[in-house]
Amino acid sequence: MTSYQETLTSKDSLEELVETSSINHVEVIENVIDTLEQDDSAMVSHPAGGGYLWKFKYGSVEVFVQLTGTTDEDTITVWAAILQLPAKDEPKLMRQLLEMNCSSTFEARFGIVDNRVVVLSTRTLAELSPGEVSRLITIVATIADNNDEALQSEFGAA
Repeated sequence: MTSYQETLTSKDSLEELVETSSINHVEVIENVIDTLEQDDSAMVSHPAGGGYLWKFKYGSVEVFVQLTGTTDEDTITVWAAILQLPAKDEPKLMRQLLEMNCSSTFEARFGIVDNRVVVLSTRTLAELSPGEVSRLITIVATIADNNDEALQSEFGAA
């Protein structure tokens, strides 16, 4: 009988382990949301087109996580709206968001969706680890929560 350590040190066994190990992305996402969500705010739905859509409250923002499916070609998208447009001094706002995209958003970015400034990140599931899933969700939630009130105060409602 071989030990777990011996199995891991065998190159063939290690390759076999990697090939047969499968990450349950739904379970990983739900575990991450459980650690971040506040006030028992987490909800999940199954859109008509398939996949999953979660929503939860983190600080002063609502964060959404969409999983299009469970194959390597499917994607995880995380976003949170932080400012309704139109805004005051939009040229200054756009410049500030572009500068922040370059300096402080890591794997996330600021964008505009349905006349709202959002923080978002998207990634295919191919070779995506549980740690990367956690990082994507945490980065979007944290950047949105850290910036929404200041941006709303400076640029809100034109």
